[in-house]
Amino acid sequence: MSEQQSSYRQIMKTTSIFGGVQVFQIIIGIVRSKFIAVLLVPLGMGISGLLSTTVGFISALTSFGLSTSAVKDISGAYSTGNQTRVATIVIVFSRWVWVTGLLGTILTIILSPWLSQITFGNHDYTWAFILISVTLLLNQISGGQGVLLRGMRQVGYMAKSGMIGSVLGLITTIPLYYIWGIKGIVPAIIITAVTSLFLTWYFARKLNVESVYVSKARTIAEGKGMLKMGFLISLSGLITLGASYIVRIFIGRTGGVDQVGLYNAGFAIINTYVGMIFTAMGTDYYPRLSAIANSNKECSRTINQQAEIALLILAPVIMVFLVFINWVVILLYSKRFMPVNDMILYAALGMFFKAASWAVAFVFLAKGASKLFFWNELITNIYLLALNIAGYYYWGLTGLGISFLAAYIFYLVQVYIVASRKFEFSFSKEFYQIFILQFLFASGCFLIMKWVPKPTSYLAGSSLIVLSAIHAYWELNKRLDIKSIITSLKQRF
Repeated sequence: MSEQQSSYRQIMKTTSIFGGVQVFQIIIGIVRSKFIAVLLVPLGMGISGLLSTTVGFISALTSFGLSTSAVKDISGAYSTGNQTRVATIVIVFSRWVWVTGLLGTILTIILSPWLSQITFGNHDYTWAFILISVTLLLNQISGGQGVLLRGMRQVGYMAKSGMIGSVLGLITTIPLYYIWGIKGIVPAIIITAVTSLFLTWYFARKLNVESVYVSKARTIAEGKGMLKMGFLISLSGLITLGASYIVRIFIGRTGGVDQVGLYNAGFAIINTYVGMIFTAMGTDYYPRLSAIANSNKECSRTINQQAEIALLILAPVIMVFLVFINWVVILLYSKRFMPVNDMILYAALGMFFKAASWAVAFVFLAKGASKLFFWNELITNIYLLALNIAGYYYWGLTGLGISFLAAYIFYLVQVYIVASRKFEFSFSKEFYQIFILQFLFASGCFLIMKWVPKPTSYLAGSSLIVLSAIHAYWELNKRLDIKSIITSLKQRF
C-alpha cells in the first residue's frame, strides 16, 4: 500500500467511524426535531435559538478559544510520546478551563437583565438567563474533556460519547417539552449540558495520563501560549457569534420570532444533516494537520486529500437534499416549515464552497497563525453580516440562502489567496476536476427543481444523483482501492 493511499484510508477510517456516529445521531435528531417542531412550533424554536445564541456569545467572549488552541498543544505533545509533557499540558489546560467557565457563568448572571432586554425586548427572560448561566461552566468543562480525547486521537471514546449522548438527549428533553412546552426549554438546555459533561468525564478518565505536580507559576506560564493563541481565536468566534446574533435579532425585529425559528430550522438541516461530513472529518483532521504543520508540502498534500474526500462524500448527499427538499422538511419538521425550502436550495450549493474553504482554513490554526486567522475571519464576518441583512431585507428567508452561497464563494477565494501566498498552498488538478464535475451535477439538480414541473423533476434529479454517486465511487476507489478493503473484511469475518 502506498503512503498516499494509506493517508486517504486514514481519512476514510475516521470519517466512517464518525460518519456512522453522525448517521445514528441524525436518526435520533430526526425523531427529536419532529417532536420539537410539533411541541414547540416555530415560536418555541425561535426562543430556544435566541437563548442558545446569546449564551454562546458569552461563552465565546470568556472561553478564550481554549478548546481550539489546546488541541494543537496536546496533539503536538502526544505525537512526541513524552507522557510527562502531555500530563503537564493536560493539567494546565484543565485548570484554565475551570477559570474561564466560572468567568462565563458569573458574567451571564450579572448581565442577565440586559441580555433579556437586548435579545427579546423585555425583561421576561432574565431568570431564564440566570438559570442557564451554569451551562457555560458545564459546557466549558465538557469541552475541555473532549479536547483531551481529540488531542490524543481517542476516536473510539469520542464516537461512543456522541452516540450515548444522542440517546440520552432524546430521552431526557422530549418529556420536558411534552409536559411544559416552551417552559421546558430552559430545563432541557441545562439537562443537555449535564449529560454531555458526565459522558465526556467518564471517557476522559479512561486516558492514561500521568499524575505530575504543576505549580501555579507554571500553570500561568504554560497557559500563556494557549491563551495568547486562544484569545484571537475566541475573539474571532465572538465576532462570528456576534454577527449571527445580530442577524437573528434583525430577523426577529423585522419578521418576527417565528421567522427566527424558521431560519434556525433551515440552517439546522444544512449544518447538521449535510454538514455532518465536516464534523466527522474535522475530529481527526485538525490534530493530524497540526502534527505536520512544519512542512508546507505535507500540509498542501493533506489539505487536498481532505478536500477531495469531503467533496466526494458530500456531493451526492447535497443532491439528495436538493431534489427531495420538500419531503426532507416535512419529515424532519412539518408543513409549517416549508417556507425555508428555497433558502436551503441556495445554501446547499454553498456547501460545495464551504467544503473546499473549510479544508484550507484549518491550516491557519495548524500553523499557529492566530493573527492571520483572526483577520481572515473578521473580514469574512463583515461581508457575511452585510450580505445576510441585505439578503433578508430584500428577499426574506430565500435571501439568507443566497447570501450564504455568495459569502462562501468569496471566502473560498479569500482563504486560497492567503494560503497560497503565506504557505505555498495550491489546489491539485484532481481537486479541480472533482469540484467542477460535481458542482455541475448539483447545479443541474438545482435548476431542475426550480424550473421543471413535478414529477418529472424528481426523475431527472434522481438521474443526476445516480451519476454523481457513480463518479464519487469511481474516484474513491482510485484513492482507497475499495475492492481490496471489502475483500479483507470478508476474510476477517
